Amino acid sequence: MKKILLLVLVLCSFSSFAQDNDEVLQNAKRLANNFVFEGNEDLKNDNYVDAEMAYRKAISNEQTNISGLYNLGTSYVKKGNYDEALYRLQQAAAKATSKPEKHKAYHNIGNILMQNKQCKEAVEAYKNALRNDPSDNETRYNFGLAKACAEQQKQDNQNNENDNQDQNKDQNQDNQDQNQDQNKDNQDQDQKDQDKQDEGDQKDQDNKDQGDQDQKEGDQDEQEDGKPKDDKQDPGQGDQDKKEQPQQPKPQQGQMSPQQIKNLLEAMNNQEQKVQEKMNAEKTKGVQIQTDKDW
Repeated sequence: MKKILLLVLVLCSFSSFAQDNDEVLQNAKRLANNFVFEGNEDLKNDNYVDAEMAYRKAISNEQTNISGLYNLGTSYVKKGNYDEALYRLQQAAAKATSKPEKHKAYHNIGNILMQNKQCKEAVEAYKNALRNDPSDNETRYNFGLAKACAEQQKQDNQNNENDNQDQNKDQNQDNQDQNQDQNKDNQDQDQKDQDKQDEGDQKDQDNKDQGDQDQKEGDQDEQEDGKPKDDKQDPGQGDQDKKEQPQQPKPQQGQMSPQQIKNLLEAMNNQEQKVQEKMNAEKTKGVQIQTDKDW
């Protein structure tokens, strides 16, 4: 009997706790809805700051409040904060339990992705929206635009890849041509340097040959002037020759040698003698000379 009474008391306490918990949840949901209503009013008046605060309070009181998440994301869209809007709408779509809620969340997700030029991702978002409401013509229209945009982006990417490949090919060809031209220029420069070196060597050789020729001619002139032809001649014999035959001094430029002076004096004496003889002949010209008789 006591066990039965104890069991009845336990059941009654659980029932009371469940009723209290439900009442708390109902109060939280009611309070969250009130905040959502306030946020909607602020949003109509373009009061985005107050609207955001109200929606955040709604979410704080009820974590699963889809209206608060959805409307908060919508407020970010109107403010132009697409990244935060996308985040909140994805939360709404994940926590939504009804198809209409999911449809609206995915539809707006697709719109944000189109705004960000993410056409391929937008196609998947509109597909999810149509799965939850195939009759929505606006979603179907946006889905068609997203598909066309995705195809165009795909084609553009392929064209860009082809252009990049062609550009890389042209760049590689240009680099190869440039390297070939550079190598040719280097070879030409090396050839010019070699030719210049050969020309310099040839000039040095010509100068050396000319020096040798000048030296040879100088040696020959010295030999003609009476210098010994044999470099191996006995030095003592040379000195003896110099003592026996005194060397005639060479006349300097503008002066006559002793031999020339001697010849000049002899010529002058001869000329004077001729003049004297002529004068003597003139003196004896007027004197009659008696001729001899013929035999």
